Amino acid sequence: MNKKLIRTRDVMHENHLELDGMATVKEALDLMVRENSDVVIIKKRDEHDAFGLVLLSDIVKKVLAKDRAAGRVNLYEIMSKPVIPIDPEMDVRYCARLFDNFGLSNGPVIENGKIIGIVSYNELVFDGLYKLID
Repeated sequence: MNKKLIRTRDVMHENHLELDGMATVKEALDLMVRENSDVVIIKKRDEHDAFGLVLLSDIVKKVLAKDRAAGRVNLYEIMSKPVIPIDPEMDVRYCARLFDNFGLSNGPVIENGKIIGIVSYNELVFDGLYKLID
């Protein structure tokens, strides 16, 4: 059995997009294209709020497939909220199980109430599993 430990902190990507829930899907798409991102974190409105998440799949299913105008749909209308936080110290194998158990493809890595990165299948496989293979 392989005892090598790779934490989500080790594989997450730190660059992530955060927008207000009032931003439009068009504004988010413009930023996503410019920054080459497929996920947007929706900021908390206050200290008692929760983070939200918008994926490309949300835009496809809730905007494009329903023939809604991207400039007239706010992110809060299509986001998933609350998000399931990923602990930065979690072993990537448990993170993979968490994704499987809850049907996730992306998750914010949260430390002390702040998002410090994003982890996705891409990072889990290419930066996590690949490093575990001897």
